[in-house]
Amino acid sequence: MTLWLLFQRWAVRNFSQLNSRNLLLTLLAYGAISWLLLALAGEKELTSSLTDFIYYLFVTASTVGYGDMSPTTVFGKWVVSLFVIPGGLGLFAMAIGRVASLFLRYWRSGLMGKRSLKVNNHILILGWNEQRTLHLIKMLQHEEKKRRKIVLCVRPEMENPLPGEIEFVRVTSFTDQEGMKRAGIGHASCILIDNPEDDITLSAALFCANKNPDAHLLAYFKDDALSQLLKQHCPNAECIPSVAVEMLAKAAVDPGSSELHHELLSTTEGMTQYSVNYPDNAQKTTIEALFAAFKRDYEATLIAVDAGNGVELNPSLDREVPPGSKLFYISDERVTTFNW
Repeated sequence: MTLWLLFQRWAVRNFSQLNSRNLLLTLLAYGAISWLLLALAGEKELTSSLTDFIYYLFVTASTVGYGDMSPTTVFGKWVVSLFVIPGGLGLFAMAIGRVASLFLRYWRSGLMGKRSLKVNNHILILGWNEQRTLHLIKMLQHEEKKRRKIVLCVRPEMENPLPGEIEFVRVTSFTDQEGMKRAGIGHASCILIDNPEDDITLSAALFCANKNPDAHLLAYFKDDALSQLLKQHCPNAECIPSVAVEMLAKAAVDPGSSELHHELLSTTEGMTQYSVNYPDNAQKTTIEALFAAFKRDYEATLIAVDAGNGVELNPSLDREVPPGSKLFYISDERVTTFNW
């Protein structure tokens, strides 16, 4: 029985369960047998140098065939014709297929949200509300302008809705330790929870507050009672209530109010509301001085201040503004640099 038949049977038997180990062993066996046969054939030019031998095998197996190295003896030509070329072509195709399969599996695992993410200082969105969530992501992308990565974490079995634009993780539960760890919960700078069920939102918010107390936690509730319950346990959490009814009532009394609210909330068109922190090392000032400076220097309108006791809308002009206060203003674009 020839060496080729032995090799063929061994390869068929092992490749019935193709894996990386079997493929590596087969490649090593192919290389060793090829070198031995060529050495016996007296092909010194092909076997004297390991670099030249490996180069020749790769050029031959990949069908490139530069022609700068080739067998010169009769037996060597038969070895190359009956073993080196056929075996190399098959193994080269298998190796390429294996590598492509690994890359495809890696890409697919990311698309299905099964991969652990290496992210830091990112915005983590928990929940999936179809077009509502997509609209939320688009607004965040416009607002952040690639400053912070956006990670979408969902429970339904689905694929990444925006591959290449956001990171994606699928979990069985928003309180699953391992699943939330894959989403980088401990390193998120902002955690936004917008789930269709309020009870899941509440449990997710409590879990996130425990795992990352330093993150800016926002939770959307349909039931205001649950938002109050969350505030009792997590005073730093920012609860976003449903304002649909309030907007309907306001528009009924003051026509056009809904358009105004929409423009103030939209980040892609018209005047929008923003916020900025008054520096801790700045001098104490007044609303009157800041209001004039905002309008004169930035075409912005100061509308509220939070000095630590809650938001004060439309404060009086003589209201003092201590260092560290949060200022809210309206402008066409976010002001990136203030000259305090």
